[in-house]
Amino acid sequence: MDTVETFYTVSLCDYPGLPEQERQRAEARYARVMERQLGGAEQVALALECVLGLEDTPPEEITEEAKALFARWTKASNAAIQAGMQGLGDGESSFFEVRFS
Repeated sequence: MDTVETFYTVSLCDYPGLPEQERQRAEARYARVMERQLGGAEQVALALECVLGLEDTPPEEITEEAKALFARWTKASNAAIQAGMQGLGDGESSFFEVRFS
């Protein structure tokens, strides 16, 4: 039996009244696109670690590699948001939260 290691979780937040099954499908679509864009679940987790680390890093200490990874994360996240919200209607104040498992 194969085991799947979970590196991160995705939560659709602030979308009241959305049935749980629809929420889970939206979160799965988001995760699938992030993994496709970044190269797999482990790469999503590594990118998340980098992005979170940038929050406390002075701008002059941010490396070109970190800037490039942040740009990839941003591009992947934008595509994932589009996929995750597909068919859900108006979720103006909703957002996807990605965190470590």
